[in-house]
Amino acid sequence: MYDIDSGIQSAAPTVREGDGEYTTKHYTMTTTVTSGADPGEFSPTPTTMYMETYALTRKQRVQAALFPETLEEGATILSTQTDPSQMTNVQRLAEPSQMLKMAIIHLINYQDDAELATRAVPELTKLLNDEDQTVVCKAAQIVNQLTRKEAARRALMQSPQMVAAVVRAMQNTSDMETAKATASILHNLSHQREGLLSIFKSGGIPALVRMLSSPMESVLFYAITTLHNLLLHQEGAKMAVRLADGLQRMVPLLKKSNPKFLAITTDCLQLLSYGNQESKLIILANGGPEALVHIMRNNNYEKLLWTTSRVLKVLSVCPSNKPAIVEAGGMQALGMHLSGSSQRLQQNCMWTLRNLSDAATKQEGMDGLLQILVGLLSSDDVNMLTCATGILSNLTSHTHLFYRKNYQTSHSTSG
Repeated sequence: MYDIDSGIQSAAPTVREGDGEYTTKHYTMTTTVTSGADPGEFSPTPTTMYMETYALTRKQRVQAALFPETLEEGATILSTQTDPSQMTNVQRLAEPSQMLKMAIIHLINYQDDAELATRAVPELTKLLNDEDQTVVCKAAQIVNQLTRKEAARRALMQSPQMVAAVVRAMQNTSDMETAKATASILHNLSHQREGLLSIFKSGGIPALVRMLSSPMESVLFYAITTLHNLLLHQEGAKMAVRLADGLQRMVPLLKKSNPKFLAITTDCLQLLSYGNQESKLIILANGGPEALVHIMRNNNYEKLLWTTSRVLKVLSVCPSNKPAIVEAGGMQALGMHLSGSSQRLQQNCMWTLRNLSDAATKQEGMDGLLQILVGLLSSDDVNMLTCATGILSNLTSHTHLFYRKNYQTSHSTSG
């Protein structure tokens, strides 16, 4: 099974199978003590009595281990356990046998789910294409329920007509419940490579980008998480998102307050802007630098800070974005995270500061950052030491040139 975490521990609620966990039932083993026999009749020895009883209850003990639900209520079973600290062979058999039985039951249910979904696909596809929006909504909700089970989900994603009908319903609806159900369907399908390919081929990316403007939070979660899965694992998805104006829809989402949602959004921006100058300029035009710096200043969720610092690092090599980040207070915001416990966050902030430092020579309020950088000169980490040296060199070069220029002016005047 191809199971995607979307790289960020998906904010959208990933639906899993709910068929139950393996459970082990515990049974009380009791010893049956028989009274003495009639003196006038043959009286077997205790050993003979025990062996006969043991033979009679062997079936019950195995039955209790394999099929405990078939035992009569209140039935007592002879225990062969002499040492309470040592399990008998039948007791050792109980748990794995129950697991095996449950596995067989799951296999049977899996096949049933697949067959049910396969038979339902043609009719559900027809209903999703119906002109009556109420019918479409009900059909989408049924399909959504089916995609929560793995077998049914795999059967549905193998039907291009079904996936195309879901995408079409998403694009054409103005009903929030239909939008929620269809977005959830695509999110569920995106957990397998086959599902990602089906969404991509069916034109699902423009429909998902359109959902980024939805006022419903759950729709936003499903849409951004599905797009994130596509960007990570589906070839051609990055270009498709750019052509669908995905960046223009994503950057405004940086104003949201949910840190997990923001972590996914910022990671999408990093995937789209890395190595693509046009994407960097689109982020700049939509106020991306200011929003990213705001996140760095006002959040403490490490994963969000890390993903945001990755976007800033990509933008910091862009001549147009660099001064915008500095003017937004990016140097100070990045400096706030140089003394934290996250090494990956520190490294991203250091490299970003190094890229920005040549544009921050006139920036004020840098005393705290300079003190931290001077302290890092004693670091044993070669990368941190290299970055700190480079940043300080860039930041102080302007001061050196300023004093040199003033000295030359004063000297020529006095002469």
